Amino acid sequence: MASDILIVTNGTKESFPAIEQGAWLAKTLGLPISLLGVTEWLDPAAIDAVHPLEAAFEKAVGLFEAQGAAYRLEVRNGSAEKIVPVEARKSDCIVALSPLGRPHLQRLVAGRSIRAFIEAIAQPVLYAPETRLPVKKILISVGGLGYDINAEHIAMRVAKGCGAEAALLHIIPPIEFDYPTAKEMNEHWRTLTETDTPVGRSLRASLENAKAAGLAASVKVRRGNVIEEILAEMREGNYDLLCMGSSYSAHSLRQMVSANVTAEIMARAHCPVMTARFGG
Repeated sequence: MASDILIVTNGTKESFPAIEQGAWLAKTLGLPISLLGVTEWLDPAAIDAVHPLEAAFEKAVGLFEAQGAAYRLEVRNGSAEKIVPVEARKSDCIVALSPLGRPHLQRLVAGRSIRAFIEAIAQPVLYAPETRLPVKKILISVGGLGYDINAEHIAMRVAKGCGAEAALLHIIPPIEFDYPTAKEMNEHWRTLTETDTPVGRSLRASLENAKAAGLAASVKVRRGNVIEEILAEMREGNYDLLCMGSSYSAHSLRQMVSANVTAEIMARAHCPVMTARFGG
């Protein structure tokens, strides 16, 4: 059970979706909010100018108070990639982030910040490239082998809290090894939940759990490249939130090779994405 929602902003307009989506998540789960303002650069020539965090905090506080949320405010100076993981480790929080509105050259040199964040933050992360409210449809990407169980549990709590529909998505990647289970899954992928494969059994259990929680739930199965198929389902289904297990959580060779899947999805998604590590 999370203790609070840690919302991060550096004062740019690009980071405001994290405030809006994070406030919604706090209300949905009945959790308090910790708003962390990060000052990444200080311009001595602009000492008398309005600090960018002031406007962001003013908007955020107005939003929090309007929804009756309990909140606290913190300000730290330095790199967000260094500060946020440290602050996140102080509680069992869910971290809400958005793009930080950094200059294009800085992004080219340092890469996208979300990749560094999900490597360094052990807690669940909600990444909001844009605000998507109300949340009516949630896509839950499940591998069927238990690596995404934490994300699945959080997603179902969120869906129940906001009354959203939940779709459980499993992607069957191209066959890499010719073994019986893989062949059965590929031959019967349209009826995967009816098979006696480990994934089929896991999907049935997840669907039963969702329905037992009172959710309107369904199962989606697609074949192909994992990243492309998840993104395609998101577009075609017009979902408001994607929940998935973090590939940084498992230590098998396959997971290490595909460790960029989560970051790639987050970088290309046009709706909020929540990820949680296995065992985190």
